[in-house]
Amino acid sequence: MESENEPGTPQRFAFGKNWRRFLEHVDEERIAAAEDSLRRLLRREELIGATFLDIGCGSGLFSLAARQLGAQRVHSFDFDTQSVACARELRRRFEQTRPFKDESWEEGAEEKLSGWTIERGDILDAEYRDRLPVADVVYSWGVLHHTGHMWRALEAAAELVAPEGLLCIAIYNQQPFLTGYWKVVKRLYNRLPGPLAWCLSGAYYLFSSSVLFVVDLLRGRSPLARHRGAGPRGMNHYHDVVDWIGGWPFEAAKPEEIFRFFRDRGFTLQELTTCGGRHGCNEFLFRRHGS
Repeated sequence: MESENEPGTPQRFAFGKNWRRFLEHVDEERIAAAEDSLRRLLRREELIGATFLDIGCGSGLFSLAARQLGAQRVHSFDFDTQSVACARELRRRFEQTRPFKDESWEEGAEEKLSGWTIERGDILDAEYRDRLPVADVVYSWGVLHHTGHMWRALEAAAELVAPEGLLCIAIYNQQPFLTGYWKVVKRLYNRLPGPLAWCLSGAYYLFSSSVLFVVDLLRGRSPLARHRGAGPRGMNHYHDVVDWIGGWPFEAAKPEEIFRFFRDRGFTLQELTTCGGRHGCNEFLFRRHGS
């Protein structure tokens, strides 16, 4: 269950492997769901003329959504090389019906393809960050708490927001007992051999699916809908489960801790959507003060 790791950094879960499998399910419905999610999170109907920085782009789905909403420049990067490959493949697959086209590129070189750059990069690498331009919208959903140095990563993301720009992040909610419990589970999952790790994620998938089956029935929903269609962010339940149980390193924070951190760095909280005290992500939208 390993991904590439540099000496001295915590072992990281191979998110890219999960994204490559998810790519098989990406269609117009999921792209539309991602666009709706961006509109909701950013409280904007479009991004015409904006620059968009996607930190930890994963599958590239939300970079694609930003382009669809009219972002003039999109810069996507991820620590995981398979995630980078996934984002490139997503762009290639949908380029025929999108307002941008592919060009040749060399492995390891920066791509500047009609408004969309996709490359490998590490938010914790100061030398790499120095090469990045500030952006009107900096987006990092469920990423920075997986770097092994969450507060350093949050500080770095803040520096990349243009004056009066927006910062949209999602960070795991800190819980008194369950945060520690999930740290143990996630650490165990990433140390298990592949077959045993698959059994662990499969068991959790069956358990969570059973619980959600009952919840959907009680709420009058189709229990199969979450498995067949696109979820609120264009994802499906299975890949969400693998992403959740495998996500390591793993850190969390209380909403007020995130608020104070960015308030003290010249940001104003625009919107906050919490997970209601449960495990999951709290979503934040900040605006950076002008200078």
